[in-house]
Formats: sequence, C-alpha cells, structure tokens
Amino acid sequence: MVGELTVRAGVIGDDHRTYNAVDHIRSSLTHAGRMIGVTIETRWLPTPSLRHDVERQLLDFDAVWCGPCGPYINGSAALRAIRYAREQRLPFLGTCAGFQHAAIEYARNVLGFADAEHAETNPGAAQPVVAPLPSPLFERTAAVLLAPTSRCAAIYQRTEVAEWYRCHFGLNPTYLPVLHRGGLRVAGIDEEGMAAIFEQPDHPFYVGTLFMPERRSRAEEPHPLVRALVQAAVARKQGGSIN
Repeated sequence: MVGELTVRAGVIGDDHRTYNAVDHIRSSLTHAGRMIGVTIETRWLPTPSLRHDVERQLLDFDAVWCGPCGPYINGSAALRAIRYAREQRLPFLGTCAGFQHAAIEYARNVLGFADAEHAETNPGAAQPVVAPLPSPLFERTAAVLLAPTSRCAAIYQRTEVAEWYRCHFGLNPTYLPVLHRGGLRVAGIDEEGMAAIFEQPDHPFYVGTLFMPERRSRAEEPHPLVRALVQAAVARKQGGSIN
C-alpha cells in the first residue's frame, strides 16, 4: 500500500455518440488505483480544450492517457500533448486513436517524416503512417501475440492475450520496420500480423495499444497495462519505484 497518495491522470479524447470512453477509462484507472493503494484523480481533456500551450496544461499530471474515438477535433493539439509526454518521460498510454496519433507523432518528430498522416483524415496523404486495416477489428475481441522479450509481455506475464477492439485503422505495415528500428518497438501483433501494441523501451512507461484495455478491466482484476501505467505514475511522483 502506498498510503494517502493521489495520482492525477489526464485523459485526452473527445465525446462520441456511440461510445462513452471516459467512463470506461475512469473506472479502469480507479480499479488499478485501489489495487495499488492510491487515489486516482482523473480529468477529462477534450481536444478542443487543449490550448496552444498544451504543455503547460499537462504540468500537474502524473500520467497521460490518450484515448479512443478519433478523428480528434483538435488533432494537432493532441499530437503536441503526446510529444510532451514522450519527451518529458511522463507515463503515457495511447489506446485506439491514441495509439494511431502516437505513431504519427513519433514518425514526424523522431524519424523526420514531416508528411506522416492519418489516412482517415487525409486519404491522399503522401506518407499514410496510419491506414485502413485489411480486416477491421470493430467491436470484437481478438488475440494479441506478444513478443516474449517485450516489456508488455512481462507486464501481462504471458505471450498471448485476448483484447477488445473498436478500430478500422492501424499502423501501415510499410512503416513498421522503420518505426521499429527507430525505437518504437512493436511489442504485440494480431492474428494477421498487424501491430497491436508498441512500446518505447527507454521510457518509464510509453505504450500504445490498438485495442481498448479499459474494456477488460474489472474491480477485482485491473487490466495489467492500466495497473502498470498507474505504477509508473506513482514512481514518477515519488521519485522511486513500487512493486
């Protein structure tokens, strides 16, 4: 137990008429916090509320979760927030649209692909890092095969899991090798070989999932990745580590 510690999590995303992401995410963070023994204070940050100085808006947060339901209304601000989390080593989880935008941010600002785009918002993009999935994974559960040596496999403590998806777009396979070599490691794939999870090994916690881990979280069994995000936030806040 950590005691009377409060962890502040900023959740970036937009409302969607058919999916209430914020309630699922807030519940999953609460599940993890209770298991670890900390209080989670979750603040929803719709992308229109992100200012030009979004970096200052994130100063008081211990973790950032960039959630589903794209395309974002203010995608450029979301990309700046993701860059801040990556560069400032702020624990970060990007799910569904967050996964997609994190890949674009990395391609642009680390690998130098200035024209990296999302095919949903720019179908004619010269560098569609995010493209339509060959077989959409929409509102269904599918297997994820984890790389045995990845951090995510260690977090799950297994190499095959089942996760819930609500996605039509994913990482364009053309760009997977260069992203992987550039430091954004593919940690898990689906049954068709498409990237399902990536991680940045030299970051305290920087993980993107094409699936939605919040949907598999339960009070008695918090999702492993969400628990790991909260643990990383506690470690950052305390300047140490917890088990």
